[in-house]
Amino acid sequence: MLSCLRIVLLAASLAAPAAAQQADIRFGGLTQDTSLPVEVTSDSLSVDQADGAALFTGNVLVVQGGMRMTAGMIRVEYNDDGTGIDRLHGTGGVTLVSPTDAAEAAEAVYTIASGMVVMTGNVLLTQGNAAISGERLTVNLTDGTGIMTGRVKTIFTPGQKK
Repeated sequence: MLSCLRIVLLAASLAAPAAAQQADIRFGGLTQDTSLPVEVTSDSLSVDQADGAALFTGNVLVVQGGMRMTAGMIRVEYNDDGTGIDRLHGTGGVTLVSPTDAAEAAEAVYTIASGMVVMTGNVLLTQGNAAISGERLTVNLTDGTGIMTGRVKTIFTPGQKK
């Protein structure tokens, strides 16, 4: 799997510098059952009944199956009918971790129903010894795929084992 990532990253790094760059990636092969419970832990919680949102602040940890997300603050937005979570919006430095990969960014939005996580702002994805950076990482937790866009950059070490 890592060799496929290296080939994709090499192709992305050879793209014309003036064009927006993009790299297709696998996010740890993590497939996520978005119907699993979402557990949120934080230092404090405030609830806004008017707009149906909860704001978790301070050392926030979100766990759903094998996916872990940490942030300084996470806003939980509920469905219009109030029966479930629509999305989580993390800010203040967000880290998304699968069993084998980790991604960091300034902020992230996780839409539960679609299983999509969009991370923006100085994104850094690490996969074993490989790292790739860009401005936006979109991860599909349903099938474990992702795409990095916005001046994508990686460094290759010739002769390094897979």
